[in-house]
This record gives sequence, C-alpha cells and structure tokens, in this order.
Amino acid sequence: MVEVKLHDIGEGMTEGEIVNYLVKVGDRVSTDQPLVEVLTDKMTAELPSPCAGTVRKIIVEPGETVQVGTSLIYIESDGDHELVSETKTLNNSVAATIDQGIEGIERIANPFKRVLAAPYTRKLARDNNIDIAEVPATDLSGRVTEEDVLRFIKKNREVNDIDEQRVQIKEETPDEIPFRGIRKEIAKKMMKSLFTIPHVTHFDEANMTNLFEMREDMKKAGDAISVPAFFIKALTISLKEFPIFNAELDEENNRIVLKKNYHIGFATETKNGLLVPVIHDADKKSIKEIHHELIELSEKAVTGKLSLAEMQNSTFSMSNVGPLGSTGATPIINYPETALISFHKTKKRPIVNDQDEIVIGHIMTLSMSFDHRVADGSTAVSFTNRFINLIEHPYQLLLEMI
Repeated sequence: MVEVKLHDIGEGMTEGEIVNYLVKVGDRVSTDQPLVEVLTDKMTAELPSPCAGTVRKIIVEPGETVQVGTSLIYIESDGDHELVSETKTLNNSVAATIDQGIEGIERIANPFKRVLAAPYTRKLARDNNIDIAEVPATDLSGRVTEEDVLRFIKKNREVNDIDEQRVQIKEETPDEIPFRGIRKEIAKKMMKSLFTIPHVTHFDEANMTNLFEMREDMKKAGDAISVPAFFIKALTISLKEFPIFNAELDEENNRIVLKKNYHIGFATETKNGLLVPVIHDADKKSIKEIHHELIELSEKAVTGKLSLAEMQNSTFSMSNVGPLGSTGATPIINYPETALISFHKTKKRPIVNDQDEIVIGHIMTLSMSFDHRVADGSTAVSFTNRFINLIEHPYQLLLEMI
C-alpha cells in the first residue's frame, strides 16, 4: 500500500488546503496522474500519483487545511503482493510492520532483499556509522528516508546523553525560536549539500576601482546600474567559457550534465530567512534588464510575493554579502549545482599599478566553493581569473547589449 502525503511544493511551505480530489476510491490511476489539488499561500498545485494502482482510501476531506507530511490517499500499487497482518520488528529484509498510528492501515512486506533507500540516504547513514538495515522505515512501502535516518540518529544521541548525565543543574528556561518553514527547509538543503558534495573553496581578489568609476560616469549620464548586475553579466560570460561550472552531476547515470541555459540565482536575506530568486536566461539579457529584474525579484522576496517559478531551475548561484561587512567565507553550494560564488567586503588598499606606482585601489575579496567531483582547482582558478578580468576591465561588459 503506497501512502500519498502532502509534501512541500513551495519554498518553506508548511501547510496547504485540500481543494479538490481528482480521483475517487476504487479508481485506477497511472504513475504521475494528478490526484488532488492543493492550495498554498502562493499557488494551486496538483499532487501526482507516485505509482500505478488502485485508490483504496481518501483520508482528508476537501476544504480542510493540513500540515506538510499529512497522509491524504492510500493507493494499492500494482506491485503489492501481500499485507503483513501483525506487528513485526523491521529486519534486514525490511519486513514491514503494522503502523498502529496511521488509520489502522497495514504495511506491506518489502519483496526486495536489499533495503530500499536513495543513494543520499545511504550516504547519510554511512557517514554517521549507522547500519541502514537497523533504521525503521515509516513509509508504508518500506523505503528508508533521510528523515528516518535523522530520527534514528537523534534517538541514539538522546540515549547516550541520558547514559552520560551525572548532575542535574537547575537553569532558567531558555528562549525558543520555532524551527520550521523557510529556516527548516534551508537547513535540510544545506545538510544535503554538505553530506553529498565534497566542497573545495577558492579565494581571490578583484580590483573594483575601474568598475566604480564607470558606474559613477553612467550614473551621471542617467543610467544607475547596481554592482550585482555587472557581476551576473560577467558570470554568464565566464560560465559560457567554463561550462563545467554551469553543470549538474547525475550520479545514478554516471554523467555530468552541462546546462545550456544560464539561470543565475542570487541569495536574498528576508525576515523569514534566506531566499534565492533566479534571473532566468541571464545570458540573453542586457545589464539594464538584469538590474531591473534584480530590483523586482528582491522586492518580491522581501514582501513574500515570490512565485515558485521565480525560485526554480537555477544553474549557478551567487551571494553578495559585502554590504553586510563580510571579509570571507566558505559558501555552501546550492545543491544540485556545481558551484557558488560569494562577493565580500570591498576595502581601500594601496596597490601597485601597471606603471609601478603606488595608488589607492578598491579591492574586493571573493570566494567560490565548487564540487571537487566535477571540477578541479586549476579550472576554478581559471574561471575566477576570467571573471576578475571582466570586472577589472568593465568596458568589456558593455560590448554586450546594454
């Protein structure tokens, strides 16, 4: 029996209203067939069927608002063979158990000898010295999920903490901040990125003096362009010359997919957490167009009006933390992308120019984290060198459409 739950279909979504079921009990459904319409605070979306089979039970009535993770529908999959009618201990053959807490529905026996789990879930277990066969599965299909592994880790830690506790110290009740919504989603994605991708961070500097002078001239002429707009234009040019950083590693099929679109995500701080709006097809847009789109998307992010489409399909991401005072960092890659670049504080420093004169320059530090499975350090240095050259000679960027 396959359990269809309300899952997160938007950035930071925590609940949704069940608008309408597109099937009824007894209906035959195919894989990816729409089952139910769900209304969130951003959109109305359809949840597809994860398998082919027969609808056996509908749990939640239309009009109800439920939390993410709530069971909505049970489907008898075409691959189901038998139900386990008594509670059993989950063992290496992933024998299923009766879930006494979910509507009296019974789990099915897993017909496979190998534990069902995604590659990332297995890696998460290995990295924490856990035998994945010992982790109880909460999914009715018997598949062990990353949440199951994390729950198992937490339980073991709690037991160890109790065993090690010797003295009870009376303390004042601490303040609490709810860990949910966007903040929880960020945490999940960052942890998945760190557990999956071997990060390497390359640091460098860029002389911003010429760019600042050109911006000032443009501003006097009536064209005020933000610095991030120039960054994005320089990035798209650099990515076309080094496409390995506009790529995604497909481990299951043993291939690196070089993306033909250049969708640049830019991290934006909001009161609800960090969002990453996306400038789609940045290579086809002028610096002015990128500038205006940056302003529009940033305002939407701050006011909570970003659509799901405006946060999807980024191929490379950047973070401009210099205005906050940052002097350096090792940014976490926006999984499943290959790299992320951060721009840090710009400081006035004495430098030696091409005429061997000591002058004052505006020097910005930058850091780029990349997936070492996909690219090497020398390639990362070449990529940032090309980007820096464009920034230090900004009139090259004006050869593009303005």
